[in-house]
Amino acid sequence: MGTTPFGKALGGNGRERARRGQGQLEAQVLAALHHAPGSATAAWVQERLGGDLAYTTVMTILSRLHAKGAVTRERTGRAYAWTPAADEAGLAALRMRRVLDGEPDRDAVLTSFVSALSAHDEDVLRSLLARAEDDDGTPGRGPGEARGG
Repeated sequence: MGTTPFGKALGGNGRERARRGQGQLEAQVLAALHHAPGSATAAWVQERLGGDLAYTTVMTILSRLHAKGAVTRERTGRAYAWTPAADEAGLAALRMRRVLDGEPDRDAVLTSFVSALSAHDEDVLRSLLARAEDDDGTPGRGPGEARGG
């Protein structure tokens, strides 16, 4: 793949990159990991981000992503090798669940979300919910998914 800096691909010039927010950094780190040929070290990620970030900053972002369940890590010698925990769709779903979990009125948030869906998206959601119910007999839950709330 080469050494195209993901910071430039996703964030503009050097001065703009210096002011990146945590969410933007996380997105850039995840993008780099998704383009890795396998597990990647923090040094590899740092290189792909253009090298303007300190190694400790990259490690902090990777550790935060690990705490959020967005990446996994495996010890390789004295370092870790990092891998995305899910594909892009899985990570988007994780972010959606995290937002929902942070809201005190889940019913209102879900109602607002569903009412704003396109007809196609609503059909897809209905189909997925019906399939989940067929799989385990529990409305709206996938196989093995715990009840919670």
